[in-house]
Amino acid sequence: MSQVAGRRRRFEELVAEALDSLPPSFAEAMTNVEILIEDLGESPTLLGLYQGVPLTGRGAGYAGVLPDRITIYRIPLESIAKSDDDLRRLVRETVEHEIAHHFGIDDDRLHELGRD
Repeated sequence: MSQVAGRRRRFEELVAEALDSLPPSFAEAMTNVEILIEDLGESPTLLGLYQGVPLTGRGAGYAGVLPDRITIYRIPLESIAKSDDDLRRLVRETVEHEIAHHFGIDDDRLHELGRD
């Protein structure tokens, strides 16, 4: 296995670990959402991205919609991490941040909560 493939596999494990660490009530409440891992986004500093209709914005007419997407970007996270433990923390924080958007919490509110 190449070094890049090994890093990708390890990164996937960290994202899965972050998802597994969610309280069961949060995991159960997440609906019509998929988690993706990509190397880079539109900006080299973008760590994660939520695209979709937050749970708070879904009304009676919400049906037949493609899943929301939460994308976690590997290269920017790896580039700012100082250690494996730091990468684990950054991945967990990024996953939690993007999931918060799925629940309708915007960046301003996350900042107020100290979770930006």
